Amino acid sequence: MSKAKPQITCHVKTYRQSKGWSQSELADKIGVKRQAIYDIESGRYLPNTAVALQLARNFGCSVENLFVDDSVRAKEPVVMVEKNNSQRISAARIRGQLVGFPLDGTGDMVNILTSADAIVSKNGDLAELLCPPAYLDRTILLMGCDPAFDILSAHVARIAPDSRIHCRFATSHLALKRLGQGYTHIAGTHLHNSDNNESNVSKASEALAGANGVVVGFSFMEEGLIVARGNPLKIKGIHDLVRTDVRFVNRDAGAALRVLLDDLLQKAGIPVTAVNGYERLAYSHTQGARMVNFNLADAALGLRVIANAFNMDFVTLDAVRCDLVIPSDMMELATVKVVLDVLQSRAFRKELMSIPGYETAMTGKVIAKV
Repeated sequence: MSKAKPQITCHVKTYRQSKGWSQSELADKIGVKRQAIYDIESGRYLPNTAVALQLARNFGCSVENLFVDDSVRAKEPVVMVEKNNSQRISAARIRGQLVGFPLDGTGDMVNILTSADAIVSKNGDLAELLCPPAYLDRTILLMGCDPAFDILSAHVARIAPDSRIHCRFATSHLALKRLGQGYTHIAGTHLHNSDNNESNVSKASEALAGANGVVVGFSFMEEGLIVARGNPLKIKGIHDLVRTDVRFVNRDAGAALRVLLDDLLQKAGIPVTAVNGYERLAYSHTQGARMVNFNLADAALGLRVIANAFNMDFVTLDAVRCDLVIPSDMMELATVKVVLDVLQSRAFRKELMSIPGYETAMTGKVIAKV
């Protein structure tokens, strides 16, 4: 049986354009004619080893990133953290282990179709990669629920096109749990301080279970009640949640916003049974906003940024700091280093400050070493 002819996909043009170089400029850098670059990018010419290595050096990547054999797709063992009926997964390599999450479901930060990294086998133990293996080496997984994580991801991609952050929605408690299990590189958490201790720091220490890590400030954001435009029921705070004409929607157990509500109700002497809709749940900020938008509820726990995105009004209850928890061994990853650089950048902070409900006084600062 004859061996299948390799089907090589060339990514030289993508890398060249990300650098802002013309074909002539790239040709000068590696010592070939411009026509050679044209032929390589068009698939007419597969370069020899010396030229391929020169290209990789100039782009700061591996040869495997530039020339991918599509006739053979690698399969490797995968640990599926969550499961549903979908075979399309996003993947990241964490401490040498391929970790997968289903793409269809509530975990992605946005409700759109996202391109998969791999197709998982029906029994869930093998993943057929749809991307170069080296691509996953530059991918980090960030779990949490701050909507601005996607903005962080975009800024990282702009300055390091071969780096990627995959943002996956999770409550603060679940994000920290996954971090402790080794199923994410970074956890985002915005827990409220119920005493003199920093809850983000203490819970990060518990999640890491004796391992070292760093807690880095990400944002301050306003939390409260999302209400209809114009606030027709004149809702001013939690005391209005006991009104029979106010239909409330709570967040699920483990969400930091629910902990905030419980603390405020307790301080106000309001039993949870008095709240009209305490047991009615939304499982994300956007789900709660949609319920109010579709007149299925009158007030939902959420963030000012989400209320603004839906052109709705907002009643502030508190402001909280969102932090990134990063294990020490992850600090050496190339993409994590880019993340830390972006947090210090003027462009990222300026964009974050332009979003209603955000503040950047602690962005990029080391809150604690745990």
